[in-house]
Amino acid sequence: MKNLIYSVYVILPIILLWGAKFSKGKNFNDGLSLEQTKAFQGFLAICIMLHHIAQKTCASWIQPQSRIVHGLDIFVDMGFLLVSVFLFFNGYGVYKSFHSKENYLNGYFKKRILPVILALYSTTLIFFVARLLIGEKMDAMQVILYLTSIKLCNPNTWYVIVLPFFYLFFYVSFRFIKKDGLAVAATTALVIGYMLLGTRINHNDFWIRGEWWYNCAILFPVGIIFAKFENKIIPFVQKYYWAFLIVFLAAYYPIRIGSRMLGNMFGYYGEGWLPQNVIIMNRRITLLGHSILCTWFVMCWLLMGMKVKIGNKFLKFMGTITLEFYLIHGLFVELFGWQFDGGVRSPHHIKYVIVYVLVVFALGVPSAIVLKRIHEIILGKRKLRDAFKFSLFANRKEYNNSNKTA
Repeated sequence: MKNLIYSVYVILPIILLWGAKFSKGKNFNDGLSLEQTKAFQGFLAICIMLHHIAQKTCASWIQPQSRIVHGLDIFVDMGFLLVSVFLFFNGYGVYKSFHSKENYLNGYFKKRILPVILALYSTTLIFFVARLLIGEKMDAMQVILYLTSIKLCNPNTWYVIVLPFFYLFFYVSFRFIKKDGLAVAATTALVIGYMLLGTRINHNDFWIRGEWWYNCAILFPVGIIFAKFENKIIPFVQKYYWAFLIVFLAAYYPIRIGSRMLGNMFGYYGEGWLPQNVIIMNRRITLLGHSILCTWFVMCWLLMGMKVKIGNKFLKFMGTITLEFYLIHGLFVELFGWQFDGGVRSPHHIKYVIVYVLVVFALGVPSAIVLKRIHEIILGKRKLRDAFKFSLFANRKEYNNSNKTA
């Protein structure tokens, strides 16, 4: 039973490639179509779940040696790389929507920002209730900090706190700057400004509490820039496709090792034993390495996506609940790990990691479906009487509608 966890390395490729179509010869797949990117994000959501479980089972800086159970080690430090793909698609999607949909910025807050904020605070409330039920002690200030998410009640919400700000950067730039290139530059500058601000803030218990809040943020403007020049980039890459693919795949591992070496030499820490200006410099050097690595990682996936079209029914389904699954699965990661985030002992520890994974997934998916339906009712996208008519792969019609409104 202990070694069954290694089966995930067989199951994941099957999930990703089942029903995939390979483009032959000089034919290429539209790897950036909405259908393709949603399916891929559904796959990434599963990988992020494995990343969070890996941190609970085999991250040496989180768990004492006596609690380490190996098996998901590959996923321990992959979180920022996986989220970088989401941020790329966020940037790419918002730019393409702006240029393809008339008056796109009208109602922008309701379409882009409000759903993310709603998902943040609905899951925050769920986590808050869970913390109370398992016996976490809180004073009045802790309650306020948790319910406002100034201190993360749901420990996995940094991404959905940062993303609305990035969307706001885009809105401000494209609302008030009429020249497209300057608006792209302004959005990029604002995101980089956020990253540089992050390097000035020491590790803490509140917002921008660590490097994971900003070490893959560059991919949001990279997605925008890619979208702007897509018509020039794609034909050029297709012309020399195999050379690009070989170079990018061959160089990925050396770049990752180089990035890790920069982290070991400089790093994001140093509070208490280094001058603040040295800490900031070290963080920025490490951040540069991580930004290059994240960009390279995303480009490798884009290159492979030009020849491989994914999108079986399961991935298409997961692509419709990605945000909710991303936010709610962590509840079950915490409930069935050694201890809940914050130090309170978890009510039930699952010994075998493969069982842990299956339980988190089995509870996370229906929870995400329910959350999504509730969010749709609140946002006026679904009527209450239709809210809980479930059909797992259903809903080809629902899937198509979600694509049209993304």
